[in-house]
Amino acid sequence: MRSRLSIAALAAAVSLLAGCATTGTSASNTAGTSFAPIEVPKIERPAGETPQWWFTQGASTAAAHGAMGGKAKNVILFVGDGMSLPTVAAARIYLGQQNGQPGEETRLSWEDFPNTALSRTYNTNAQTPDSAGTMTAMATGIKTRMGMLSVGQAAERGDCGASLSTQIPTLWEMAADAGLATGVVTTTAVTHATPGATFSHVPERNWENDTDLPPEATAQGCMDIASQMVGSPYGKGPDVLMGGGRMNFFGVDQNDPEYDDKVGQRLDGRNLVDEWKARHPAGTYVWNLKQFNDAPKGTPIIGLFEPSHMQFEQDRPNDPAGEPSLAQMTESAIQRLTALNPNGFVLLVEGGRIDHAHHGGNAYRALKDTVALHQAVERAAQVTNPEDTLILVTADHSHTMFFVGYPARGNPILGKVRGGSGEQMDPRALAMDATGLPFTTLGYANGPGYAGATSTQAEGPKHNPHFPSGFQQAENGRPNLTDVDTEHPDYLQEAMVPTSSESHGGDDVGIWARGTGSDAIRGNVEQNTIFHFLLQANPKLRAYYCGRNLCNAQGVPVKLPEPKVNRRAQ
Repeated sequence: MRSRLSIAALAAAVSLLAGCATTGTSASNTAGTSFAPIEVPKIERPAGETPQWWFTQGASTAAAHGAMGGKAKNVILFVGDGMSLPTVAAARIYLGQQNGQPGEETRLSWEDFPNTALSRTYNTNAQTPDSAGTMTAMATGIKTRMGMLSVGQAAERGDCGASLSTQIPTLWEMAADAGLATGVVTTTAVTHATPGATFSHVPERNWENDTDLPPEATAQGCMDIASQMVGSPYGKGPDVLMGGGRMNFFGVDQNDPEYDDKVGQRLDGRNLVDEWKARHPAGTYVWNLKQFNDAPKGTPIIGLFEPSHMQFEQDRPNDPAGEPSLAQMTESAIQRLTALNPNGFVLLVEGGRIDHAHHGGNAYRALKDTVALHQAVERAAQVTNPEDTLILVTADHSHTMFFVGYPARGNPILGKVRGGSGEQMDPRALAMDATGLPFTTLGYANGPGYAGATSTQAEGPKHNPHFPSGFQQAENGRPNLTDVDTEHPDYLQEAMVPTSSESHGGDDVGIWARGTGSDAIRGNVEQNTIFHFLLQANPKLRAYYCGRNLCNAQGVPVKLPEPKVNRRAQ
């Protein structure tokens, strides 16, 4: 029988663990205030893990690091989806080389932030995670299973009934309930896993519109991600919502405004944009760059710029209707949220298509979208004050891209390795593998670029990195890349293991932070601790929790709030 975490059982666990906060040796924070460490019960893992245990564990770590000393009115979480540490290193080199420098010495915007840490990204049932489980950790303060959004691990993936009993309120929902402004900005569909975890609770990340739900889930009362995003019972839901995913908000009877061959996907007769506008009467709906630029300032906005995901940064200039950059959306979101609410805001900004390019084995687009995230973080740092705003930059998980060989200083990051190794390296000569063939600096452990480009494809490989149709079959070992343009935007880096889509990695990812409360961000932490860094740094959110008796005697939020279960009317 499947284990189900009932509300009563959760309440009992909360009551039990509330007594676990004990006094002892104090840990000092940046404000000079002391907090007693929170005792986290020792459990058998993973059998003893519960949402409340994860929540207490994360709260304990953040409080011990001094996060309660933060005075952040505004909290901004940047997520580079799939932005592994090798991706960061390669992107900085790419950016520098685009500016005529060797590249290795270049710094991305967040690399100048004063506080750093490492984040452990595994899901409760997966060594190598997915974006649903990882963003749930950051959004709710608990870890959960792969493929599920903001529901506890007691439910199994796809089990609607069980998931309704273990919904976990998110930082964005609590902020909206506490009277703060909230925003979600992404380059993916706004119903994709990372943005979806902010205002929806589903046991299956692919339930993006009503047609995605199986009949039994609909009968049990589960709702799709898009309808939950606009109909959240917390406040008015997101005040700013920008990205792709237009098809999930309109019915099949409505033609797409940009593409003649596309229509909406909903079959329930609902127009979710109209529903969002009804909750935000001063708000504006936009779907192209001109409308985005012309929209009234300082007001709510919903921007849906593609039926599915937005364009890769490489391809965005070629979009006939025009799409804003991630930096433009970020600045607009900050300006609007600041004007809307003097109490402050909580904002997610995701560079989501870094991940998609990696899955396609296409390092060029992955690096270019990482640079777009760099520009967005740079813009946010310019228009906010570190004395009242905490900016945290991280990734949800890594990927399998790696560096190969010993390229010389300044070697094109997307090019073939030149230089060899040792004291006699010649930066003009191609390095050769054991069979006498050249190879590129960047490669993948698996993916569609298994055979690389063949010697007959000197003009560049024919595979489309947006939607790879499958791996290229290797013939007679590795191809000869001597005359292949490996710096072409469509080139697929070679992969060791043939798979139709490159996979995530299980290694730790970076955290970079600046602003009030950022001193707490250090060391090697479980990913769900990021939620607690953000929560504890914001006095209004702390007061919200403590006003509902969810804090311990030292004022540290340690108990899970009771969810407002959002479900289809029976």
